[in-house]
Amino acid sequence: MITAPPEPQPSWRSTHLGHWLRLALERFDARVMECMAQHPSVPLGLSNLAARGQVSAAHIHITRHLPPEGARLTELAQAAGMTKQAMATLVTQCEAWGMVRRENDPVDARAKRVVFTDTGMAWLGAYQEAVAQAESEMRAAVGDEVVTVIALGLEAYSGR
Repeated sequence: MITAPPEPQPSWRSTHLGHWLRLALERFDARVMECMAQHPSVPLGLSNLAARGQVSAAHIHITRHLPPEGARLTELAQAAGMTKQAMATLVTQCEAWGMVRRENDPVDARAKRVVFTDTGMAWLGAYQEAVAQAESEMRAAVGDEVVTVIALGLEAYSGR
């Protein structure tokens, strides 16, 4: 005898773990951008872009994944889990903002490397401080123990 699946509860869409993770990430990233917009070492132009919400989570992929020594576009895209074409668009925008530049790859004359400019390195340092500030505020809001358990659980769940 085949039975019909149970009828979904109306609230399940807004009460599952993925929903809360998404909301927490949005709040965390928004706070990081607020801190970036006010950080004294972030150049005024980038500060204004952050304050107006024009630096998106996609742009942050470059901040999170570009090593200080630089990387080829394909390496950067792979680290960020993006297509090369999507990453190229972000790199072009970040070049226009003065955060990164493309330079010849010393190992392969056919290739280019994306590297942070001095402005980009200042942005990266401010980003590190902003993330630490947002994490500190999260610890103050929910407690050190809770944040530690969340971090350990998410690290284990991510498989990395």
